[in-house]
Amino acid sequence: MIVLKNERDIEAMRVAGTAAGTVLDEVAMFIAPGVSTREIDLYAASRIKQHGGKSAFLGYRKYPDHVCISVNEEVVHGLATERRVQFGDIVSLDVGVVVNGYIGDTARTVAVGGCDLLSQKLIDVTEKALYEGIAQAVAGNRVVDISRAIQTYVEVNGFSVVREFVGHGVGKRMHEEPQIPNFVDGKSSPKLRAGMTLAIEPMVNAGRPEVQILSDGWTVVARDGKPSAHFEHTVLITEKEPEILTWPEKRQSSLKAG
Repeated sequence: MIVLKNERDIEAMRVAGTAAGTVLDEVAMFIAPGVSTREIDLYAASRIKQHGGKSAFLGYRKYPDHVCISVNEEVVHGLATERRVQFGDIVSLDVGVVVNGYIGDTARTVAVGGCDLLSQKLIDVTEKALYEGIAQAVAGNRVVDISRAIQTYVEVNGFSVVREFVGHGVGKRMHEEPQIPNFVDGKSSPKLRAGMTLAIEPMVNAGRPEVQILSDGWTVVARDGKPSAHFEHTVLITEKEPEILTWPEKRQSSLKAG
């Protein structure tokens, strides 16, 4: 069942979304060559607490960490370890924050100091694909319009969309209906209605789309070993333009000032 949010829900989602976006921004800036993924996770935990929230991921289906940290060929659900990121790595950060029972969910891939041209193009294309999808997130469209926009942009640029993991509705629960594939799957596609809150999240591989889960039971990697990128925003469907709920606090301030 698709849950439509009322004004009270939406305001709470804005608070959770801003917290998630701000934490993601702060953690992205914390990443530097030599920092371990465990240190990144602990820093994220401290920032989530500072912003009055708790991790939406810790303990969810027994996930052991506060955020998902996926490096290079890791697609999503990477675990915090003693591994130290190096100059030239790309790191996908997925942050979920619960504030007053509502969840903000957002992700971004960042380069550690810098990266090669292929990885930078992958990051740029994945981010732009997210916004291509968001542009279709308007009342009266269908989920497939989001999916088609993302898939088309990714494939025109020579990359591939992961099939096994998709976006989703989000609110008081991490995964609500509807699912938001990043590709056209040929299935029936729900119509978008004002009050829906969606986590739109392209996961894009530089090579082929196939993935596998490592022996830790969590970390998803590109099967061909080529890099992967991940971007995500929580988005509100309105009667007009879609509203991104997971902008960081400083971005919110600049929008209000403008």
